Amino acid sequence: MDLKTLRSALEQLEEERGITQDKIIGAIEDALVAAYKKDYGKKGQMVRAKFDLNTGKVDFYQVKIAVDETMLESEEKNGQASPAGEGPALKSESGEPLPPKVKFNEDQHLMLADAQKIKKDIKSGDELIFPLETKEDYGRIAAQTAKQVIIQRLREAEKVSVLAEYADRVGTILSGKVQRLERGNVFIDLKRTVGLLPYEEQIPGEHYQQGERVRAYLAAVEETPRGINLRLSRAHPKFIEKLFELEAPEIANKLVEFKAIAREPGSRAKIAVASSQTNIDPVGACVGQRGIRVNTVINELGGEKIDIIQWSENPKNFIEHALSPAKITNLILNEENREAIAEVEPDQFSLAVGKKGQNVRLAAKLTGWRIDIKTPALVEETPVESTGEEKNAASLSENGEDLIQSTND
Repeated sequence: MDLKTLRSALEQLEEERGITQDKIIGAIEDALVAAYKKDYGKKGQMVRAKFDLNTGKVDFYQVKIAVDETMLESEEKNGQASPAGEGPALKSESGEPLPPKVKFNEDQHLMLADAQKIKKDIKSGDELIFPLETKEDYGRIAAQTAKQVIIQRLREAEKVSVLAEYADRVGTILSGKVQRLERGNVFIDLKRTVGLLPYEEQIPGEHYQQGERVRAYLAAVEETPRGINLRLSRAHPKFIEKLFELEAPEIANKLVEFKAIAREPGSRAKIAVASSQTNIDPVGACVGQRGIRVNTVINELGGEKIDIIQWSENPKNFIEHALSPAKITNLILNEENREAIAEVEPDQFSLAVGKKGQNVRLAAKLTGWRIDIKTPALVEETPVESTGEEKNAASLSENGEDLIQSTND
């Protein structure tokens, strides 16, 4: 590979994977050192390489550290070195901890007196660099070693780069193209890296094609021995909230807040919203003019129905809203056990319960209350024990607010 091609490759890696040229050059230099030491160096030697990207020239150096007696392990009378790390940590006159003492190694150290003969102003702990003979032929095994080191260092650099970029993006929506499908899992090409959309995090009934563009919620960034794993989700309740953030400026600007979300992916969801501004209708902000905002989100979710209700601090009002589109004639609360009996007319019973119990199930998830749906006759047959909540609930019911609109019922 000529230098022009190499420089082009480095620029491409920096642009596509966010790995700086300095890190790649460092990986190349480490690889050259590993190759040099494998064929020509000694085990204990400290060797460095300097690769000039402009000329392609590589220079090798041996590094030695200037040491004095205070930096070395002391010899006991029996000739054994004192164990390192025993006793209290040594400190300097200023109180700073001193570095641990080392055993002298002629391949790594040079006594200060000898070092000062080479460089007069050198101090203990400073490095001395000695040029090494440059070898032109590293051999096949050495070349393989260099290749492995470069690949490993590039993986490590990319891992750090990906972690730095995506760790702060957890809880946001990412967009990419389907790279491949494997055992029900979908791998999404995000340009810089690949995200995993597991089978259990997909919307039931959706099918993905290679090359198809997909948006998903970044649920977690996991560091594994094989690299960084970006776990994506289209079934996460927060995915709906983030989609609405893209459509409604009031939500993006925190003027409208999602208080609760209950979702059965691919089928139906209920969301409770509130506004910090009295002049802003939170439900209307989510629905949009002629329903354009909510319909955009529904289309992204493959037709999943969304009920939008107004959140209320009053449990009675909140539960009534959550059971929409059914009309509740009376609500009996047991606040101690967070249980509620919703009384409805017979013609509203199936609407309140929903298909296979879905409406009341989602309402229970949304409010955090156990909800039973009864007709007036059933309520009389099975009264609920209470300490005055029924009277209070009936009173509130007479003055209760109208049910908030529900979209796509």
